[in-house]
Order: sequence, then C-alpha cells, then structure tokens
Amino acid sequence: CKFSVVTSKVSTGSYKRQVYEVPSGKQLVDQAVIDRITWATWTSVLGDEVIGIWSRHAEKADVNCACVSHSGINLVTGDDFGMVKLFDFPCPEKFVRTWFCTVTTRSIADIRILSCFSRRHMMEIFSSLNL
Repeated sequence: CKFSVVTSKVSTGSYKRQVYEVPSGKQLVDQAVIDRITWATWTSVLGDEVIGIWSRHAEKADVNCACVSHSGINLVTGDDFGMVKLFDFPCPEKFVRTWFCTVTTRSIADIRILSCFSRRHMMEIFSSLNL
C-alpha cells in the first residue's frame, strides 16, 4: 500500500495542533490541505472535530486522551477526574451531551477502543463496571 502523502499530527504543550509530512518532516500549514486529510487513527484532544469534549469548566489540561473508534463514529476520552466519556464523532459543537462513567483511577493517561467494539459493546462494558 503506497500513500501519496503520509502525515503525522502532534499536540504541543501550548495546546496547538501541528501536522507534518512524513518522512520529510515538513510542517503543513495550509488549513485547506489539512482539512482534506483522512486520518487512519485519531488520538488527539485538539482540533475542530473534538471541541465538544470540553465541559464548560474544563481547563486545557483536564482531558488527557482521546481515541476514535475504527468505524469513525465514536470517540472515547479520559480525563484527570477518572472519567471515561463516550461521544459521537465528530463532535464540533461546544458542550455536547455525553454518556460517561467514573472509573477507579484518579487520572486516565491513555485510552484505546478495540476494533471489534461497537457503541453498544462499550456501553455494556461501562454499565457492567457499576462504579
């Protein structure tokens, strides 16, 4: 499989999303070009596509991780308060409704969705945690 343009997206400590061509390392700055990229995976908490993950009182560092399902329709996040939240993806509107559950850890540092999991499976798992 050969790609004409392979890109990598990074989030900086100043909460800016930057996109680079691989392997050249050249930064892409043309928003029209960036908007046309179809990402193979999505694990960023930054971008217009995930504005809705931020609650009204959240600070930038509160949401630590995100992962879009392989189907591209669900987004799960983890935060400093031990919350795992499930969203529709994309969620470009501010303060969207979410289904979430509290987990046992104080802070969620990383999260992934297995390729075989649908929204129904994720909700069943969250419900069975009974936390």
